[in-house]
Amino acid sequence: MGRLFGTDGVRGVANSQLTPNLAFRLGQAGAYVLSKEHPHPRIVIGKDTRISGDMLEAALISGICSVGADVLRVGVLPTPGIAYLTRTLDVSAGVVISASHNPVQDNGIKFFDATGFKLPDAIEDEIESIVLSEEKPWEVPIGGEIGRVIEVGDAGRRYIDFLKESIGRLDGLKVVLDCANGAASYVGPAVLREFGVEVIPIFNTPDGININAGCGSTHPEQLQRAVLEHDADLGLANDGDADRLIVVDELGNILDGDFIMVICALAQKEKGNLAENAVVVTVMSNLGLHIALKEAGITVYETQVGDRYVMEELLKTGAKLGGEQSGHIIFLDHNTTGDGLLTALHLLTVVKERQAPLSQLASQMQRLPQVLLNARVKNKERLMADERVLAKVKEAEDALGERGRVLVRPSGTEPLIRVMVEGPDQDKLTQLAQSIIDIINQQDA
Repeated sequence: MGRLFGTDGVRGVANSQLTPNLAFRLGQAGAYVLSKEHPHPRIVIGKDTRISGDMLEAALISGICSVGADVLRVGVLPTPGIAYLTRTLDVSAGVVISASHNPVQDNGIKFFDATGFKLPDAIEDEIESIVLSEEKPWEVPIGGEIGRVIEVGDAGRRYIDFLKESIGRLDGLKVVLDCANGAASYVGPAVLREFGVEVIPIFNTPDGININAGCGSTHPEQLQRAVLEHDADLGLANDGDADRLIVVDELGNILDGDFIMVICALAQKEKGNLAENAVVVTVMSNLGLHIALKEAGITVYETQVGDRYVMEELLKTGAKLGGEQSGHIIFLDHNTTGDGLLTALHLLTVVKERQAPLSQLASQMQRLPQVLLNARVKNKERLMADERVLAKVKEAEDALGERGRVLVRPSGTEPLIRVMVEGPDQDKLTQLAQSIIDIINQQDA
């Protein structure tokens, strides 16, 4: 068994790679490591809507209770909602069972500490070492010392009330909401209606199998059509666990996280409340974002890909707004993780206050052409060091010169190598990106 923890917890094909036995052991080790300071710890557990969630939840709960910790079960809830409850329910840790935007066969397990933040590498390493060695450094409880399960029946209500704390009314807006048949299917439409938004929900009937299937933030085509069909002000698309957001303007144009960050950052700066006059982004963010923010006098900090690295830089610099092109946007003043619904509320607030269509607000950033391609591979690490692959990347970089850039990186959550090429000529970018994909595929054969 290789390294368990990736950039977003432990992920794999449910019941094949991520088995109930592994979930049980993660529950034991996680509860032990995260609860050392507590004589009778409590841990929050929530999940998205995929069918394997029940199986993994049962195994995790068994593992946690077997080391003497209680479980507060919140059921289906967005990841940011679970993070919020973890830091407000007097617990030792939180656990999310979700594979985010991945297809239904995948699932994942990620932990939050008592403050609602994702775990640092050192803590993950400690948990992983116990799991892989199968040691049991804890005393096995018996009798009344075994943990129990406590149902949190008002978890969704608590999360909605939290979202209502910092945003005003949004009456008059008409919005299509794509819930990805995921964790936002229940609370998403409810929270927008409580703000006075006219909501047209789509893909909000999860059956355990249809999560992210042709819908959500990675498949916004149906949302584009629905916005135009209903003459809506805009469309919102969450992913399976609702920690990211992609939007569609009133003209049917898709706007990614870069546009959202530019719109919100410029609005906050105008009000004088953009913390440290700075925004944190990853190396995947479009050059157009850098240009728009720098022209406005806003400092841009750049990190490697992964919302955990964005969070680290936010904490380091004192900035409060950051995120990824993929739609993970963090408003650190409000929550400790990317939050698709919170991001939507902030964006809708700007639209309402400016009384301007979203397409006009988006025009504050001019997106440079960018091509993103993926290669599904057997061994990411070997290919990232392959001399022929490196030579082809260098060739593409030389072809672009100072007019563009090339980024090749392994996915942190899937068996993929991602290729991003950016510059002024779309056709040339496509050609260069495909040439890199071709050599990766050749070397992977």
